[in-house]
Amino acid sequence: MALSVAVRAARGRWARGLSSTVPPAGGTGGGTAGGTAGGTGDTIFALSSAPGRCGVAVIRASGPGSAGLLRSLTGTPGPPPPRVLALRRIRDPRSAETLDRGLVVWFPGPNSFTGEDCAELHVHGGPAVVSGVLQALGRLPGLRPAEPGEFTRRAFAHGKLDLTAAEGLRDLIAAETEAQRRQALRQMEGDLGRLYQRWSHALTQALAHLEAYIDFSEDDNVEEEVLARVAVTVRALLQEIRGHLRDGRRGELLRGGVRAVIAGPPNVGKSSLLNLLCRRPAAIVSPSAGTTRDVLEVALDIGGYPLLLSDTAGLRRAADPVEREGVRRARERLCQADLVLAVLDATSVSPTPAALGAALAALEPPPGTPCVLVLNKADLLGGPRGSPGGAQGPPATLLSCEGSPSATPAQGPPATLLSCKTGEGLEALLELLAQQLAQLCGDPLSGWPSLTQSRHSRHLGACAAALARFGDLGDSGDLALAAEQLRLARRELGRITGHVGAEDVLDIIFRDFCVGK
Repeated sequence: MALSVAVRAARGRWARGLSSTVPPAGGTGGGTAGGTAGGTGDTIFALSSAPGRCGVAVIRASGPGSAGLLRSLTGTPGPPPPRVLALRRIRDPRSAETLDRGLVVWFPGPNSFTGEDCAELHVHGGPAVVSGVLQALGRLPGLRPAEPGEFTRRAFAHGKLDLTAAEGLRDLIAAETEAQRRQALRQMEGDLGRLYQRWSHALTQALAHLEAYIDFSEDDNVEEEVLARVAVTVRALLQEIRGHLRDGRRGELLRGGVRAVIAGPPNVGKSSLLNLLCRRPAAIVSPSAGTTRDVLEVALDIGGYPLLLSDTAGLRRAADPVEREGVRRARERLCQADLVLAVLDATSVSPTPAALGAALAALEPPPGTPCVLVLNKADLLGGPRGSPGGAQGPPATLLSCEGSPSATPAQGPPATLLSCKTGEGLEALLELLAQQLAQLCGDPLSGWPSLTQSRHSRHLGACAAALARFGDLGDSGDLALAAEQLRLARRELGRITGHVGAEDVLDIIFRDFCVGK
């Protein structure tokens, strides 16, 4: 009898402490499932393909009225067979005027993207056709235009994907390079969510065991070594999470683009380098020093990796107030850089490690930021082309910008000769940049999935802090407060994926400990 009372008491406490399910739109820091979704009793519709003139436009609807809209617009007694394209004449239900001949598809729930009944109309992509079909849908009772992200929001609400997968879907739509596509697709398919769910399951299990020990240890129903097993689990999990947080922001850099800054003295060819890399005259080029006054940014795809390249004013002591402001902005952008392309005049700097190190140090790049030395105007040199110092010059080894005037070849940043005038050395520079970007962003298909959102890092940091406090409280013997830290840690993980519950804790209690038997 006492044991049954304890079980009921534990059930009530766990339900109060853990049943706070994170609302899809609340406090999760973004994601594709944004906006304020209406109730799922209504039916929403929207143009799903890109706006503008195109060959085929896709109009999507989701909700209980999806089958009815197909009947109203096609004049058929019912929808076509599920997931089969059917050619239909699409009419305005009010005037019976034919709007277009197109394909319709029927996706009965729950086997659809949103988990609800869904329909798609594949029509010709002329603006008049699309507008006519959307207006006809808007006149049907029970239908309304969808809000931004509402289809994905409904998919999340129906358990079709968690918040990390929704964010992956958003990133996949926005991906502009191959590496971004690979990372986003991996996240959308659930790799990151499954990792966090595995950690959440381990926490849930540890919490269930600890709560069982607190409630039932006096009845000799729980083994003494359960506390040691919980401590081992928590330590291992804390180590994994801390390792995951120490990823060098690879996922975030790949998702948002590596910020690279072209820096150097005036009139060394910085703007010419920008034009050469983006293959268009994006920046004004002049023989006069100090032409560039403001920061000019272009987005590039280098070896499948995203690069946000900024051209900046020449770094020198400027007397002109406008140029001084340009230099200030250049140094500000330099401090924000993930990668620095330090451009020097190959005809005015010695190709020795000491001279290259001194020239680089004069630019004052931020400590710890990777650099690439670009020695421009190679067409004015009379010696052999290749690395600085000729064919036997210093190797291209990537280190940070903390080089000194006495840096040896093995200690300095990678360097390459280039002629922006003739294009000689461009392929070598692109290969070098691709190597640096691959090192900064990593391979999105290997190892653990990367952190892609700052909110992930924030919640994981809070989770790790709670697990660390658990260790301190466990050593002091305050098991009730230690259990609360596990709840907090589990809740932080749940905020990443959007799922926190109490019943799974209860299931583990009855399955693993068989209380009452």
